[in-house]
Amino acid sequence: MQTLYVCISNHTLIFIIMKTSILKTVSLTILSAVLFTGSSFSQSSSKIPLIGAKAPSFTASSTNGKIQFPDDFGDKWKILFSHPQDFTPVCSSELLELAHLQSDFDKLGVKIAIISTDNLEQHKMWVAHLEEIDYKGRGLQKIDFPVIEDEKKTASRLYGMLHEPVSTNKDIRGVFIIDPKNTVRSVNFYPMEVGRNLDEIVRLVEALQTVDQQKVLTPANWENGQDVMVPYYPYTKEQLAANPELKDEYYNMGNRMWFKKVEK
Repeated sequence: MQTLYVCISNHTLIFIIMKTSILKTVSLTILSAVLFTGSSFSQSSSKIPLIGAKAPSFTASSTNGKIQFPDDFGDKWKILFSHPQDFTPVCSSELLELAHLQSDFDKLGVKIAIISTDNLEQHKMWVAHLEEIDYKGRGLQKIDFPVIEDEKKTASRLYGMLHEPVSTNKDIRGVFIIDPKNTVRSVNFYPMEVGRNLDEIVRLVEALQTVDQQKVLTPANWENGQDVMVPYYPYTKEQLAANPELKDEYYNMGNRMWFKKVEK
Protein backbone atom coordinates (compact mmCIF):
# COMPACT_ATOMS: atom_id res chain seq x y z
CA MET A 1 0.00 0.00 0.00
CA GLN A 2 1.17 3.58 -0.73
CA THR A 3 -0.06 7.04 0.22
CA LEU A 4 -0.72 9.62 -2.50
CA TYR A 5 -0.73 13.26 -1.44
CA VAL A 6 -2.96 15.34 -3.70
CA CYS A 7 -3.03 19.15 -3.44
CA ILE A 8 -6.52 20.23 -4.54
CA SER A 9 -6.06 23.95 -3.78
CA ASN A 10 -3.79 26.20 -1.77
CA HIS A 11 -5.64 25.31 1.42
CA THR A 12 -6.75 21.70 0.98
CA LEU A 13 -4.67 18.53 1.07
CA ILE A 14 -6.23 15.08 0.58
CA PHE A 15 -4.53 11.84 1.56
CA ILE A 16 -5.43 8.79 -0.48
CA ILE A 17 -4.20 5.31 0.49
CA MET A 18 -4.32 2.81 -2.33
CA LYS A 19 -2.60 -0.10 -3.93
CA THR A 20 0.47 0.50 -6.05
CA SER A 21 -1.28 -0.96 -9.10
CA ILE A 22 -3.79 1.87 -9.31
CA LEU A 23 -1.55 4.64 -7.98
CA LYS A 24 0.07 5.22 -11.37
CA THR A 25 -3.28 5.56 -13.17
CA VAL A 26 -4.66 8.03 -10.63
CA SER A 27 -1.47 10.08 -10.69
CA LEU A 28 -1.55 10.40 -14.48
CA THR A 29 -5.23 11.43 -14.38
CA ILE A 30 -4.56 14.15 -11.82
CA LEU A 31 -1.52 15.41 -13.74
CA SER A 32 -3.58 15.70 -16.94
CA ALA A 33 -6.26 17.66 -15.11
CA VAL A 34 -3.70 20.05 -13.63
CA LEU A 35 -2.04 20.64 -17.01
CA PHE A 36 -5.42 21.28 -18.66
CA THR A 37 -6.46 23.71 -15.92
CA GLY A 38 -3.15 25.58 -16.18
CA SER A 39 -3.44 25.86 -19.95
CA SER A 40 -7.02 27.12 -19.72
CA PHE A 41 -6.07 29.73 -17.13
CA SER A 42 -3.15 30.94 -19.22
CA GLN A 43 -5.32 31.37 -22.31
CA SER A 44 -8.08 33.19 -20.43
CA SER A 45 -5.65 35.55 -18.67
CA SER A 46 -5.18 37.43 -21.96
CA LYS A 47 -8.42 39.10 -23.01
CA ILE A 48 -8.99 41.00 -26.26
CA PRO A 49 -10.77 44.37 -25.75
CA LEU A 50 -14.05 44.37 -27.64
CA ILE A 51 -15.33 47.03 -30.01
CA GLY A 52 -17.24 49.56 -27.93
CA ALA A 53 -15.20 48.89 -24.77
CA LYS A 54 -12.92 51.37 -23.05
CA ALA A 55 -9.31 50.99 -24.18
CA PRO A 56 -7.20 49.42 -21.41
CA SER A 57 -4.72 51.85 -19.86
CA PHE A 58 -1.06 51.08 -19.18
CA THR A 59 2.18 52.91 -18.41
CA ALA A 60 5.45 51.94 -20.07
CA SER A 61 8.78 53.23 -21.35
CA SER A 62 9.12 54.13 -25.03
CA THR A 63 11.55 55.64 -27.51
CA ASN A 64 9.79 58.96 -26.79
CA GLY A 65 10.04 58.62 -23.00
CA LYS A 66 7.56 57.40 -20.39
CA ILE A 67 4.08 57.04 -21.80
CA GLN A 68 0.63 56.37 -20.39
CA PHE A 69 -1.54 54.90 -23.09
CA PRO A 70 -4.05 56.04 -24.25
CA ASP A 71 -4.41 59.03 -21.88
CA ASP A 72 -1.25 60.85 -22.96
CA PHE A 73 -2.73 61.36 -26.44
CA GLY A 74 -5.71 63.33 -25.09
CA ASP A 75 -8.75 63.72 -27.32
CA LYS A 76 -7.00 62.51 -30.47
CA TRP A 77 -7.73 59.32 -32.38
CA LYS A 78 -5.12 56.68 -31.52
CA ILE A 79 -3.87 53.53 -33.18
CA LEU A 80 -1.90 50.92 -31.26
CA PHE A 81 0.11 48.59 -33.51
CA SER A 82 1.68 45.47 -32.03
CA HIS A 83 4.70 43.80 -33.64
CA PRO A 84 6.29 40.37 -33.16
CA GLN A 85 9.94 41.43 -33.02
CA ASP A 86 12.36 44.27 -33.75
CA PHE A 87 14.72 44.06 -36.72
CA THR A 88 12.60 41.44 -38.51
CA PRO A 89 11.92 42.15 -42.21
CA VAL A 90 8.11 42.40 -42.21
CA CYS A 91 8.02 44.55 -39.07
CA SER A 92 10.72 46.83 -40.49
CA SER A 93 8.76 47.32 -43.73
CA GLU A 94 5.63 48.21 -41.75
CA LEU A 95 7.37 50.84 -39.62
CA LEU A 96 8.88 52.43 -42.70
CA GLU A 97 5.46 52.54 -44.36
CA LEU A 98 3.97 54.09 -41.21
CA ALA A 99 6.74 56.69 -41.18
CA HIS A 100 5.86 57.52 -44.80
CA LEU A 101 2.17 57.89 -43.84
CA GLN A 102 2.78 60.02 -40.74
CA SER A 103 1.56 63.21 -42.46
CA ASP A 104 -1.66 61.46 -43.56
CA PHE A 105 -2.36 60.34 -40.01
CA ASP A 106 -1.54 63.84 -38.71
CA LYS A 107 -4.17 65.35 -41.04
CA LEU A 108 -6.72 62.93 -39.59
CA GLY A 109 -5.76 63.84 -36.03
CA VAL A 110 -4.41 60.36 -35.36
CA LYS A 111 -1.59 59.48 -32.97
CA ILE A 112 0.33 56.24 -33.56
CA ALA A 113 2.01 54.00 -31.00
CA ILE A 114 4.01 50.83 -31.69
CA ILE A 115 4.53 48.05 -29.15
CA SER A 116 6.44 44.78 -28.95
CA THR A 117 7.89 42.60 -26.22
CA ASP A 118 11.47 43.65 -27.00
CA ASN A 119 13.30 45.92 -24.56
CA LEU A 120 13.77 49.67 -24.89
CA GLU A 121 17.44 49.58 -25.89
CA GLN A 122 16.62 47.26 -28.76
CA HIS A 123 13.77 49.56 -29.80
CA LYS A 124 16.16 52.53 -29.93
CA MET A 125 18.69 50.64 -32.04
CA TRP A 126 15.94 49.46 -34.39
CA VAL A 127 14.56 52.97 -34.91
CA ALA A 128 18.04 54.36 -35.54
CA HIS A 129 18.67 51.59 -38.09
CA LEU A 130 15.36 52.22 -39.90
CA GLU A 131 16.01 55.94 -40.14
CA GLU A 132 19.11 55.18 -42.21
CA ILE A 133 17.17 53.24 -44.89
CA ASP A 134 15.97 54.78 -48.16
CA TYR A 135 12.90 52.56 -48.51
CA LYS A 136 11.34 52.45 -52.01
CA GLY A 137 13.36 55.47 -53.09
CA ARG A 138 11.40 57.83 -50.84
CA GLY A 139 14.43 59.18 -49.04
CA LEU A 140 15.22 58.81 -45.36
CA GLN A 141 12.21 58.74 -43.05
CA LYS A 142 12.11 60.18 -39.52
CA ILE A 143 10.16 57.99 -37.08
CA ASP A 144 8.35 60.36 -34.72
CA PHE A 145 5.88 57.94 -33.15
CA PRO A 146 6.82 56.06 -29.95
CA VAL A 147 7.92 52.43 -29.93
CA ILE A 148 6.82 51.04 -26.56
CA GLU A 149 8.68 48.50 -24.45
CA ASP A 150 6.59 45.59 -23.16
CA GLU A 151 9.23 43.14 -22.03
CA LYS A 152 7.03 42.01 -19.11
CA LYS A 153 4.10 41.55 -21.54
CA THR A 154 1.73 43.59 -19.36
CA ALA A 155 0.14 45.55 -22.21
CA SER A 156 0.28 42.53 -24.52
CA ARG A 157 -1.97 40.63 -22.13
CA LEU A 158 -4.28 43.61 -21.59
CA TYR A 159 -4.88 43.82 -25.33
CA GLY A 160 -4.86 40.08 -26.10
CA MET A 161 -1.83 40.36 -28.38
CA LEU A 162 -0.22 37.09 -27.29
CA HIS A 163 -1.91 34.33 -29.28
CA GLU A 164 -0.54 31.28 -27.53
CA PRO A 165 -1.05 28.74 -30.32
CA VAL A 166 1.47 30.86 -32.25
CA SER A 167 3.73 32.30 -29.54
CA THR A 168 3.73 32.83 -25.78
CA ASN A 169 6.30 35.63 -25.80
CA LYS A 170 5.91 37.52 -29.10
CA ASP A 171 2.94 39.64 -30.09
CA ILE A 172 0.79 38.88 -33.09
CA ARG A 173 0.25 41.78 -35.54
CA GLY A 174 -2.56 43.68 -33.84
CA VAL A 175 -4.26 46.96 -34.77
CA PHE A 176 -6.46 48.79 -32.26
CA ILE A 177 -8.17 51.98 -33.43
CA ILE A 178 -9.34 54.10 -30.50
CA ASP A 179 -11.49 57.22 -30.73
CA PRO A 180 -11.12 60.54 -28.84
CA LYS A 181 -13.26 59.18 -25.98
CA ASN A 182 -10.82 56.25 -25.63
CA THR A 183 -13.38 53.78 -26.90
CA VAL A 184 -12.15 50.85 -29.01
CA ARG A 185 -13.65 51.28 -32.48
CA SER A 186 -11.82 48.62 -34.50
CA VAL A 187 -9.79 45.50 -33.73
CA ASN A 188 -7.77 43.60 -36.33
CA PHE A 189 -5.19 40.83 -36.11
CA TYR A 190 -2.80 39.62 -38.79
CA PRO A 191 -0.47 36.61 -38.85
CA MET A 192 3.20 37.17 -38.14
CA GLU A 193 4.22 36.27 -41.68
CA VAL A 194 1.89 38.75 -43.44
CA GLY A 195 2.40 42.52 -43.49
CA ARG A 196 -0.55 44.83 -42.95
CA ASN A 197 -2.07 47.03 -45.66
CA LEU A 198 -1.47 50.38 -44.01
CA ASP A 199 -3.41 52.31 -46.65
CA GLU A 200 -6.42 50.27 -45.53
CA ILE A 201 -5.82 51.44 -41.93
CA VAL A 202 -5.96 55.05 -43.17
CA ARG A 203 -9.17 54.26 -45.08
CA LEU A 204 -10.70 52.68 -41.99
CA VAL A 205 -10.01 55.76 -39.87
CA GLU A 206 -11.50 57.97 -42.59
CA ALA A 207 -14.61 55.76 -42.64
CA LEU A 208 -15.01 55.85 -38.86
CA GLN A 209 -14.65 59.62 -38.77
CA THR A 210 -17.14 59.99 -41.64
CA VAL A 211 -19.84 57.88 -40.00
CA ASP A 212 -19.36 59.73 -36.70
CA GLN A 213 -19.52 63.20 -38.24
CA GLN A 214 -22.32 62.61 -40.76
CA LYS A 215 -24.32 59.85 -39.02
CA VAL A 216 -24.18 57.69 -42.13
CA LEU A 217 -22.88 54.26 -43.20
CA THR A 218 -20.12 53.36 -45.63
CA PRO A 219 -20.67 50.59 -48.22
CA ALA A 220 -18.24 47.86 -49.22
CA ASN A 221 -14.96 49.10 -50.72
CA TRP A 222 -15.84 52.70 -49.84
CA GLU A 223 -13.09 55.27 -50.34
CA ASN A 224 -12.94 58.75 -48.87
CA GLY A 225 -14.97 61.19 -50.99
CA GLN A 226 -17.35 58.56 -52.38
CA ASP A 227 -21.11 58.46 -51.76
CA VAL A 228 -22.28 57.10 -48.43
CA MET A 229 -25.33 55.14 -47.30
CA VAL A 230 -28.08 56.19 -44.90
CA PRO A 231 -29.62 53.79 -42.36
CA TYR A 232 -33.17 55.05 -42.95
CA TYR A 233 -35.61 56.06 -45.69
CA PRO A 234 -34.28 59.53 -46.53
CA TYR A 235 -37.56 61.41 -46.93
CA THR A 236 -41.34 61.09 -46.84
CA LYS A 237 -43.72 61.94 -49.68
CA GLU A 238 -44.72 65.08 -47.82
CA GLN A 239 -41.08 66.18 -47.41
CA LEU A 240 -40.38 65.53 -51.11
CA ALA A 241 -43.44 67.52 -52.15
CA ALA A 242 -42.29 70.44 -50.00
CA ASN A 243 -38.68 70.18 -51.18
CA PRO A 244 -38.33 68.45 -54.60
CA GLU A 245 -34.53 68.94 -54.55
CA LEU A 246 -34.28 66.18 -51.95
CA LYS A 247 -34.65 63.67 -54.77
CA ASP A 248 -31.34 64.86 -56.22
CA GLU A 249 -29.50 64.31 -52.93
CA TYR A 250 -30.31 60.60 -52.60
CA TYR A 251 -30.65 57.52 -54.79
CA ASN A 252 -31.42 53.88 -54.09
CA MET A 253 -30.12 50.47 -55.12
CA GLY A 254 -33.04 48.31 -54.16
CA ASN A 255 -35.63 49.09 -51.51
CA ARG A 256 -33.28 49.00 -48.51
CA MET A 257 -30.05 50.49 -49.87
CA TRP A 258 -30.26 54.25 -49.97
CA PHE A 259 -27.23 56.34 -50.87
CA LYS A 260 -26.52 59.98 -50.13
CA LYS A 261 -24.53 61.88 -52.73
CA VAL A 262 -21.36 63.50 -51.51
CA GLU A 263 -20.71 67.01 -52.70
CA LYS A 264 -17.68 67.08 -55.00
